[in-house]
Amino acid sequence: MIFIGLLSAALLGCSGVFFQPYRGHVQTPKNLGMAYEDVNFQAGDGTPLHAWFLPAEGRVQGTILFLHGNAENISTHIMSVRWLPARGFNVFLLDYRGYGASGGVATLSGVQDDMDAALRHLLARKDVDPDRVVVLGQSLGGAIAIYNVAHSPYRRHIRALAVESAFASYREITREKLAAFWLTWPLQWPLSWTVSDAYNPSAAVAGVSPIPLLIIHGDRDSIVPMHHGQELYDLAREPKQIWIVPGGGHIQAFQSQIYRDRFVAYLTKVLSEPPAVYK
Repeated sequence: MIFIGLLSAALLGCSGVFFQPYRGHVQTPKNLGMAYEDVNFQAGDGTPLHAWFLPAEGRVQGTILFLHGNAENISTHIMSVRWLPARGFNVFLLDYRGYGASGGVATLSGVQDDMDAALRHLLARKDVDPDRVVVLGQSLGGAIAIYNVAHSPYRRHIRALAVESAFASYREITREKLAAFWLTWPLQWPLSWTVSDAYNPSAAVAGVSPIPLLIIHGDRDSIVPMHHGQELYDLAREPKQIWIVPGGGHIQAFQSQIYRDRFVAYLTKVLSEPPAVYK
């Protein structure tokens, strides 16, 4: 469902149709009984951006920049990370331009600028340790994060990158979706080539190193098949891990307490180790 825009993307030859934003917020952290801060800031090109900052409860272990998938906005994706403040992590939920209360219109280049702006904001906050920042991206957010972390001017502050259900290529996922529908099956190759592979995750993932990379993927993911996660892992350099979630669907790992505990243990270990050494 969340990748229905991929068909339109191919038909229109426009990567911007990967984005399926929703302007209204269906809930806020307050509705969930959580403390939070509304954050308004600007991207480098002046586009107004909005985010929620969820403060950690108790001793702060680190800060997580969360990048959601292609549909809706942070008000629906908050359920993926609402549990993290109770485990000692600040969470910064970014709405890309065109989503929620952020201005502008989403583009692949624009959301890269938005992620840069989010990192810049976090690193300037007095309640954030600039040397304990982790990026977590789901689905499209994972694809965005891989490219950005590989090229970010702030990458020396990023202690780990975790992606769940990320795809390896904009063109590849488009072709697969076209192939799944009988009406567009004959057009899968010519139409998929109209989709730009700029900001391609598979081309960038090796550049994430030496930042630790964690790839999470369900083996029953019908939206982004698991071979995308495996491809990203195979192309990545050390240090890297891949967690295959048995029976897991699209961005479902953190519905399980087992994977929540495992993720916190992973972050605790990464943050206890010396920062990455850049040559």
